[in-house]
Amino acid sequence: MPNSQSNQPPRTLLLTGASRGIGHATVKRFSAAGWRVITCSRHPFPENCPWGAGPEDHIQVDLSDEGSTIEAIAEIKRRLNSGELHALVNNAAISPKGDGGKRLGSLDTATEVWRQVFRVNFFAPIMLARGLVDELKAAKGAVVNVTSIAGSRVHPFAGAAYATSKAALASLTREMASDFGRLGIRVNAIAPGEIDTAILSPGTEKIVEQIPLQRLGTPDEVAKIIYVLCTETSSYVNGAEIHINGGQHV
Repeated sequence: MPNSQSNQPPRTLLLTGASRGIGHATVKRFSAAGWRVITCSRHPFPENCPWGAGPEDHIQVDLSDEGSTIEAIAEIKRRLNSGELHALVNNAAISPKGDGGKRLGSLDTATEVWRQVFRVNFFAPIMLARGLVDELKAAKGAVVNVTSIAGSRVHPFAGAAYATSKAALASLTREMASDFGRLGIRVNAIAPGEIDTAILSPGTEKIVEQIPLQRLGTPDEVAKIIYVLCTETSSYVNGAEIHINGGQHV
């Protein structure tokens, strides 16, 4: 049922990592469908933001800091007047580089970098989902974890900490689907490949040559699948990881 009817309050999405790329496109996709979107990112709400949602639905949070994440969860609960959260999209992620943009492998990634990456890419998603489980349950909501093609193969640009955190998130998605599913909350993942965003590395054109569709994906192509996973269209999809990569993984 569309939620634009006057007698129905809008559905609510909580999205982390909203400031660019896939997150940016996801906000626009859900906003266009009449959803209220609460955004979370390290940065304050940008004044030149192209979507209609105002700064009153933005929360500045450092997901690498457990205390900051806990405070954000409490603030989100305060803002959910209906006590319902219809969708949580865990999109925020970090992928630190070495000097000159060098890829950090398993031999040269500092221990503290591993910890920081896992706090943002792995621990924050489960903290948010567990912290808001009552609100998700009340709405029979959905969780979408954004993993990566790098979680299942060594990638020429994505570092070892990023790749292993995304592999862990894919495994966590299955565990959450089993546990949260019994509460009526569906949990799925999307694994993007080479998407045309600001974080693409030099040399991406060589990867494109190996993709069957012979092109990069667009952020909106990812956002459309996220949207489907949060609506009744996917009402019996639970525990899936959908690959959005033009066939790069085949």
